[in-house]
Amino acid sequence: MATRGLISSLFVGIWIAFLLADCSSFPRKSFTREQQDLAGIPGIVDARIWADDPAGLSRAALFSYGQHKPASIDILALSGGGAEGAFGAGLLVGWTEAGNRPEFSMISGTSSGALIAPFAFLGASHDPILKGLFTGGFAETLLHVDGLNAIFGSGVFKTEPLKLLIAHYVDEDLLQLVAIQHRRGRRLFIVTTNIDAQRTAVWNMGAIAASDYSGRLQLFRDILVASASAPGLFAPAYIEVQAGNARFQEMHVDGAVTSNVLAVPESVLLQKVVFKNAAKPKLYIIVNGKITSDFAVIGDGTLSIVARSFYSSVKANTRNTLIATYDFARRNGWQFRVAAIPPDYAMTSTTFNFDTDYMRGLFDLGFSMGRTGEQWQSSLKALATSGGVSPF
Repeated sequence: MATRGLISSLFVGIWIAFLLADCSSFPRKSFTREQQDLAGIPGIVDARIWADDPAGLSRAALFSYGQHKPASIDILALSGGGAEGAFGAGLLVGWTEAGNRPEFSMISGTSSGALIAPFAFLGASHDPILKGLFTGGFAETLLHVDGLNAIFGSGVFKTEPLKLLIAHYVDEDLLQLVAIQHRRGRRLFIVTTNIDAQRTAVWNMGAIAASDYSGRLQLFRDILVASASAPGLFAPAYIEVQAGNARFQEMHVDGAVTSNVLAVPESVLLQKVVFKNAAKPKLYIIVNGKITSDFAVIGDGTLSIVARSFYSSVKANTRNTLIATYDFARRNGWQFRVAAIPPDYAMTSTTFNFDTDYMRGLFDLGFSMGRTGEQWQSSLKALATSGGVSPF
């Protein structure tokens, strides 16, 4: 893939879209804030939870009444990162090779982390899918400028390749496997951003998979598409909800807009959380990118500056989230482990380099770190200081 040409097309497409934004508005059915607050998926209680709603999160908690609680509570959070998701996929596969990868009680995923999460949730048997998804060359099909829709629509690139990629791997058999694990008390959460409400949406994917809702497969797929759809680059996903007798569509985009990594929801960060009859939880976070700043000389153009600024904003948000999560873990006595791409690893200046060789290199890096066990750091400072000044 000619990465430079694709990135140029990306910048040109975004620039044109910005110029003609007023011409590209699409009428939507209106609804009120009160309706939004009441809205949900018909027949699936708490399918969509707000990250700032402690009551909703409590209802979707791990190991509900009557379910067996394991001796160890292991939680995994997977960040976004575009092509750098290959790192997290490789790390999990390498961790399997090391022979000490746990069965996670809960997994959350955002953006590219959302594409990893269902297969990580189902365990080592799905490692070949993880490897193929990020190293098989499929990602090179994702960036196709959507003709005139790039100007008059709501995304520069066609969404269809992403939808086809997800549909290829997410089928009824996968839903049944997720549902089985959900009934055991394990939880799989995917993060999107509801840009109507400006809130982080946390989707209880196991509850969706285990439901009798006739559209559960399509909903499952749509949520994954939404979580991986960077706004402006890909069209948002419209998810139909109901409030009373009213039906309308929520607009959801990439979860990284509001929460690039969701290890502990914001409504819980200031609380004390107690797991009865279980050891203190172990919290693992895989950051599909670098935590440290990464120097690059950026072209003196509007789009280059905007793209670099957005990427920098997401990175800063991720660092702040890690600091808050680390403090939460320390106060509650949880074990805290974080892994990220090493500061001295050579990366491109954009997360949209879906070149297969580049992604294979990232996968191999993660695999090596996961297999040797060198990936985990319990100190943010230790992880961040190599190659530069620590931001922590």
